Amino acid sequence: MTNIISGTEIGKQIRQSIADRVVKLKDQGVTPGLAVILVGDNPASQTYVRNKQKSCEAIGIYSELVKLPEDTKESELLEQIQQLNKRQDIHGILVQLPLPKHINEDNVIATIAPEKDVDGFSPVSVGKMMLGQETFLPCTPFGVMKLLEYTGVDLAGKHAVVVGRSHIVGKPMGQLLLQKDATVTYTHSKTNDLPSITKQADILIAAVGRANFITKEHVKPGAIVIDVGINRDENNKLVGDVDFDDVSPIASHITPVPGGVGPMTITMLLFNTVQSAEHSL
Repeated sequence: MTNIISGTEIGKQIRQSIADRVVKLKDQGVTPGLAVILVGDNPASQTYVRNKQKSCEAIGIYSELVKLPEDTKESELLEQIQQLNKRQDIHGILVQLPLPKHINEDNVIATIAPEKDVDGFSPVSVGKMMLGQETFLPCTPFGVMKLLEYTGVDLAGKHAVVVGRSHIVGKPMGQLLLQKDATVTYTHSKTNDLPSITKQADILIAAVGRANFITKEHVKPGAIVIDVGINRDENNKLVGDVDFDDVSPIASHITPVPGGVGPMTITMLLFNTVQSAEHSL
């Protein structure tokens, strides 16, 4: 019997513990504050931002949206970030990606003060993560680690294969698994004979951004399969990178889409914001 790993349920449990921490902070006169900057009118970005704001409000985090037009100059955006860096009531700053093409994402991320980088994307945060030092972890890989923790499986010595090498998910995912003593293999679009490698995985993380890309021919029977992908299929249905119906009969544990990794990403953003507020005391 395959175990479905519900990010919705696990996220609820974690959010309750975060809400308890918010109450304690407010008792000490501190309300955790998250500022989200949205540049332009990307519909997907608007949806993500709305979900983040609702999640903040639900557990008592102050949420502030800074909406800027599509033609905002990079210098104006950087100035807006600098102002938020100085504000004591804002503990986390998030710039919703992607940004308009005329703005350099690297410059923007590097401008966010490391102590407010609740997305875990800044060079300082990434460097500390690589060294195993305390820092804000990128929310999606952090969420995946929490899902794996809830399975009760000891990662030490397990072979984890990551399909994808993005800065946001693939690369940090492998590092976090490595810190739990897993043996990690990175694969990507130029990997030869991908199924021969993924079939060795005790833990398979799919973060490639292609609908139903991972099928049963990629998966070892009994593997834990974590699907990070969010795609639309030919019928406009929301699906992951893993063909759920094909893979679930042979996996020991699998995350659904929706309701798997997605809810955990926002949960860990809330976690990081509250942790930042606690550090400010």
